Amino acid sequence: MANISLSRILAHWAEIQPDRVAVDHEGDQRTWHELEARTNRLARAYAALGVGENDFVTIALPNGVEFFEAAFAAWKLGATPQPISAKLPKFERDQIIELGKPKLVVGVPAGEYPDMASVEPGFEPDASLSDAPLPEKTADSFKAMTSGGSTGRPKLIVSRQPAAWDPDPDFLEIRKQGSMLVPGPLYHNGPFLWAMIALFKGATVAVTTRFDAEQTLQLIDRLKLETAYMVPTMMRRIWALPPEVRARYDLSSLKALWHLAAPCPPWLKQAFIDWLGPEVIWELYGGTEGQGSTTIQGTEWLTHKGSVGRPVETCEMKIVDEDGNPVAPGEVGEVFMRPLAGPGTSYYYLGAEPKAIEGGWESLGDMGWMDEEGYLYLSDRRSDMIVVGGANIYPAEVEAAIDSWPGVRSSAVIGLPDEDMGARLHAIVDVPGGTLDEDAFMAHLAERLVRYKLPRSIEVVTEPLRDDAGKSRRSALRQARLSQTA
Repeated sequence: MANISLSRILAHWAEIQPDRVAVDHEGDQRTWHELEARTNRLARAYAALGVGENDFVTIALPNGVEFFEAAFAAWKLGATPQPISAKLPKFERDQIIELGKPKLVVGVPAGEYPDMASVEPGFEPDASLSDAPLPEKTADSFKAMTSGGSTGRPKLIVSRQPAAWDPDPDFLEIRKQGSMLVPGPLYHNGPFLWAMIALFKGATVAVTTRFDAEQTLQLIDRLKLETAYMVPTMMRRIWALPPEVRARYDLSSLKALWHLAAPCPPWLKQAFIDWLGPEVIWELYGGTEGQGSTTIQGTEWLTHKGSVGRPVETCEMKIVDEDGNPVAPGEVGEVFMRPLAGPGTSYYYLGAEPKAIEGGWESLGDMGWMDEEGYLYLSDRRSDMIVVGGANIYPAEVEAAIDSWPGVRSSAVIGLPDEDMGARLHAIVDVPGGTLDEDAFMAHLAERLVRYKLPRSIEVVTEPLRDDAGKSRRSALRQARLSQTA
């Protein structure tokens, strides 16, 4: 089958399986027929608000049916969904809106953007609008995801892939007309991609408001789900359940459990392989930019423990030293990748420039090595980015919010080990005099940062945290605190 425009893909499946459930959000369900009809009406409402081809539609909605309806309504107008956290403070949301200049913001209070079209959460289009199919229109980009920037400002990662999909080829172990569990936030690239591709392939998608370990097992059992998306923090919380609780649920329907977005401790991966079988456990390493990725199934991992797999067939990878020269197998260097289709074919940035070297090779900031067979093993991150529960957090962004508090001279945000989340944010705040009203300070940060970017611990110091060149000594500060703990 050829590619189907995402403006027509719901109609395609509504004709084949009208009464089958397309989306299940904790029991709130939409059939394919309902989803097709509702998004036709919603698209007409968005069009009346000015949305047209290749416009961005910022979606600030929590996980739920309404999120999916907003995205498909945008696609039906040839527009590009641009999801953000529904909990984003207005300060941070404003920066993203200024960058993307969307035609419509979905999910914000009335009047918050007087110079821009917006609708509140729970918006229902006028019942008099038709729910008949709209003309086919295909956006140049099917998604525009948000990322915190290493400069402290956000950037948009805009896909070069048009809004069309071929449902037939195998992809991510998602069976055509199968089923998918996505317990992660849909504004993140991984959950968004896994959920939407499952829908493009006619699969039922079960999504939860937030992750709950036992609820996840209940859902797999109740809906007989075949594929699941997780991050290692979720796996760790499932494994922390009492064995008798895990044994209570039938997971035999599960054919593929994907984990990604953060390093998975080998003991945890081995535990899941022993529990569910090596053929079920899959891992993917890559970035939202999509220049390249690796995948590995549990069966391969058992003979290459610690590896994140080999590069997929659409990309190439190499490990280079400080001077950009390739290193020998087994030697650690920085991981660079590029799509075989050529540099710049998978994405472009708004608000940033890629880190590239000669030949169009790009880096996500990871250090690692390859073995003789081409399996990649990650060792560390060159950048200071901190991965908390699968979410990427740039210290500069948090530090910018901290430094805006009166009396703060400088700050440094580091990641310290956390058994549950992989890392936790620790803020070191330089305040002359050494006193800080912590409650007022945290309230100030909460107005500027989404909750998962808030420091979990604060340390007040009275010496400068930056050198004469204004550079932060994050790695030395982190090492000192790790040594103290040890």
